[in-house]
Amino acid sequence: MNILYCPWRSSYTIDVTHSKKETTPPDECVFCIQFKENKDEQYFILRRFEYHAVMFNRYPYNAGHLLILPFNHVANLHELSKESRSELTELIMHSTQILKSELNAHGFNVGLNLGIAGGAGIPSHLHYHVVPRYIGDTNFLPILGQTKQISFDLVEFYKKLKAEFESIKLD
Repeated sequence: MNILYCPWRSSYTIDVTHSKKETTPPDECVFCIQFKENKDEQYFILRRFEYHAVMFNRYPYNAGHLLILPFNHVANLHELSKESRSELTELIMHSTQILKSELNAHGFNVGLNLGIAGGAGIPSHLHYHVVPRYIGDTNFLPILGQTKQISFDLVEFYKKLKAEFESIKLD
């Protein structure tokens, strides 16, 4: 691999980074607004815990795609308390177990995108993605037709998984 060192481009990359809206105040953050409105069923929030909420992604990559988000409006892991990071790990573990048992997921993609350059669609409010994967869930349609078929009813899945998330004990 060839590497081209271009220090003269640093001012450009700094300007581009600052021209994008990397930060959004809590009163404009879609997640903070949803938490404040307390309409969990409308927003598909499966459960609120001490530091985080688990909810369905309205724009899923796959059937059963969850988001785990802190209530605190933070963009980076180091901004969370140790207790919050611990709860986050527990919720990821419980989420994968529930999706495996209830939706028969064969595997998972779990992760977060930090910052605009890291692919974060909402960079100012950290959120983990828990994406169930199924053997054979990829096919020709996304490649040839630029279309991804996701066949599940969000309302039905919400009702099915809500009780499972309500039964989680984090003590």
